[in-house]
Amino acid sequence: MVYSMTAFARCEQPTDQGTVVWEIRSVNHRYLEASLRLPDMFRELEGPLRERVRKHLARGKVECTLRFHPAAEQAESINLNQPLLQELINASQQISQQLDNPAAINPLELLAWPGVLNSSEADQTGLMKIAGTAFDQALDELKTQRGREGNELAKLLEERLDGISQCVATLRELMPELLGTHRQKLVDRFREAQLELDNTRVEQELVLLAQKIDVAEELDRLDTHVNETRRVLGSRQAMGRRLDFLMQEFNREANTLGSKAIDSRSTQAAVDLKVFIEQMREQVQNIE
Repeated sequence: MVYSMTAFARCEQPTDQGTVVWEIRSVNHRYLEASLRLPDMFRELEGPLRERVRKHLARGKVECTLRFHPAAEQAESINLNQPLLQELINASQQISQQLDNPAAINPLELLAWPGVLNSSEADQTGLMKIAGTAFDQALDELKTQRGREGNELAKLLEERLDGISQCVATLRELMPELLGTHRQKLVDRFREAQLELDNTRVEQELVLLAQKIDVAEELDRLDTHVNETRRVLGSRQAMGRRLDFLMQEFNREANTLGSKAIDSRSTQAAVDLKVFIEQMREQVQNIE
């Protein structure tokens, strides 16, 4: 299955102690790079959560942010770190005295300050478990969204592959006609120069011309690349790097075809190929 590297997921889980909110964003990246932003009271989750990200995702820059909003009505039933809380209040008051229009102290912000809430061990363990479960839900949502976008990318790539196959078929049909046209041009040039036609010399020139404009090998390789790309798109493994390599191979063959183009039709076919390949290359950059 094709997965995009670009997605966003959010999971909000209310509890008696407050609300746990996870936001996970992922964007394109050559490798997997996960960063976690956690409140101090949740720091012990960082290692296990990183492992979960590595288990489910192969590539992308992934930012995971956890926010915890304590329940205001639970403040009195929770064991508060009174010395720290008083220090925060005193510091806020000192700062307010130096300001012209100080804002009122927000109790919820004080509760969110690391170390102000001294929950019991049982409460802390339960909160950690809820945060881990919410993270799994957000990660599943992220992967689902990456899958949906990946399916759309696969459809776009299949359309471009069809276009490339059509260009290859057109060029195959054109080659005998192009060779015949250039044979006649060569004969006409001999006649215009009033040179005696030497059939052997003419045939030699035609052989050299045929070798110069022969693109059968390039067309065969393009067909092979199309088949390989479709095979990779149908696999179940991370495929972004493999597809990126195939785009380079596609581009190599298209450049060769362009250099061997001998009339406007073959030139246009080579240009169309490069357009399809560039469109695929841009989309492949988003694939895991």
